[in-house]
Amino acid sequence: MTSRDALLAARPWLEFYPAEVPAEIDLAAVPTVAGVIERAFRDYPDRAAFESFGKRLSYAEVERAARRITAWLQQRGYVKGDRIAMMMPNVMAYPVAMFGALIGGYAVVNVNPLYTARELVHQIKDSGARALFVLENFGATVEEALPDLRLDDVVLCAPGDLLGLKGHVVNFVSRHIKKGVKPFSLPRARRLSEVLATTAPARPVTVTGEDIAFLQYTGGTTGVAKGAVLLHRNVGANLQQCTAWIDPFLDEPPQGHVQVAALPFYHIYGLTCCCLFMAARGGCCLLITNPRDIDGFVKTLRSSRFTITTGVNTLYNALANHPDIGKVDFSQLAYANAGGMAMQQAVAAHWKQLTGRPVVEGYGLSETSPVVSINQMNLKDFSGTIGLPVPSTEVVVRGSDGQDMPLGEPGELCVRGPQIMAGYWQRPEETAKAMTPDGYFRTGDVAIMLPNGEMKIVDRMKDMVLVSGFNVYPNEVEDVLAMHPGVLEAAVIGVPDAHSGEIVRAYVVRKDQTLTEAALRAHCRNLLTAYKVPRQVMFCDSLPKTNVGKVLRRVLRDQALAEIGAEPHAMLAQLPSS
Repeated sequence: MTSRDALLAARPWLEFYPAEVPAEIDLAAVPTVAGVIERAFRDYPDRAAFESFGKRLSYAEVERAARRITAWLQQRGYVKGDRIAMMMPNVMAYPVAMFGALIGGYAVVNVNPLYTARELVHQIKDSGARALFVLENFGATVEEALPDLRLDDVVLCAPGDLLGLKGHVVNFVSRHIKKGVKPFSLPRARRLSEVLATTAPARPVTVTGEDIAFLQYTGGTTGVAKGAVLLHRNVGANLQQCTAWIDPFLDEPPQGHVQVAALPFYHIYGLTCCCLFMAARGGCCLLITNPRDIDGFVKTLRSSRFTITTGVNTLYNALANHPDIGKVDFSQLAYANAGGMAMQQAVAAHWKQLTGRPVVEGYGLSETSPVVSINQMNLKDFSGTIGLPVPSTEVVVRGSDGQDMPLGEPGELCVRGPQIMAGYWQRPEETAKAMTPDGYFRTGDVAIMLPNGEMKIVDRMKDMVLVSGFNVYPNEVEDVLAMHPGVLEAAVIGVPDAHSGEIVRAYVVRKDQTLTEAALRAHCRNLLTAYKVPRQVMFCDSLPKTNVGKVLRRVLRDQALAEIGAEPHAMLAQLPSS
């Protein structure tokens, strides 16, 4: 057997790889995240790095501010490896503060700004973060949590920071017109403007691939949030993997690429696939501070040049259904990328009709820095799969007995590659549970591998519904529900049933208010086998979502169980252990 034959036997998807994409990246040449940032400063000083509220900062301007943040942290006595927390949406201060921390050798702890005080306390205490950069809009949460924290410094940022005169207007609107800042008292906190007034130069720091770049906390949707330890070499490798996959099909416009940054940078998808990916190529991130404000989002798109969009299914759905989306100029759109949750066929078809570009779906997790696989960049139509593994990545689909499953048979998707985390922060037992003896990370997602090497995610293992012994995967049912023209969005869970163990319940937000349960069930019966058809349909005004837009089935499931007096997650005992 030749070396190529051996490689194809181990990674059969390579037979279907684009000719322009290598099977492996050069692991010896993987940059640190700090190195990616420093190179952007050096090679693209005059290019726009970030745009917010109509104001742009060049890489040279970002560098000046970031180095002052590094210098201030050094003056305050922080040493390499200290954890620095960031609690902000996509405002200009966020990437600047993050870059300053990373080039100084500090580990960044990304915090969801919508966290409650209890959740904030857990993450700060668990990570051991010494400093917190936080948007002033969430100062009240910090004040509530502060008695239980041991922070050396709190730095208050504002939406208009680093925006010059325009920033004063932005701050006035935020504080007084939109009343987005609740009263709070943090007398020892410093303003970012004070930090940026630092005049002493930053001392040089050597950052290696083995240093921690991020403690990226999982969403906690299945338990206590855990910090995935992402080393500089993990994230650097993933950037190199994505570049190797995408660059052969991505022409560079004269003004550089502009990526719509609607996904928050505190989420791994927005962090790597937008913020750092643009830095790696000297591109610009168009910052969307509040993507839930769809009116404002569309207004920004109408007045901005952009070449790449990145989002989740719910975001693309909301944009595609906005009455003014037809006024947006998509003529320069190079590609639209989706991930974070299953993309629905109906939403992808609507997006292509509007923009002329198919949605290129990928797959990843916090623990994988995040990208595991991407669809081919030159695909003509949405595939419904998560594509092929990126270079230097191995995947297997395994059954409950740990054995590899045949093509087309569902099992747990397991991944091995240079982008896999070093482990969970200070949780060796959790790390051991997440890894297989031969070094694969267990994703907890049920997948199948198709004959052409592409993979399809069936669902989360813990979201599977068991109806009379038959597996029902919510993604499939949700996809069918979304095909009905009267449905805006839908979520599916299982609820206990004395006869069948569980039944399928659907939560539906209507686009057409005349839609009835009977009509929707009839639609499902035409496309699904009987046991998959929702027995219950609950119409609602909205679905609970994460700040990224991912539907929280767990919340719906807990509410349903509370209605019938069952313990939350009681049904999970019926599922195979993950």
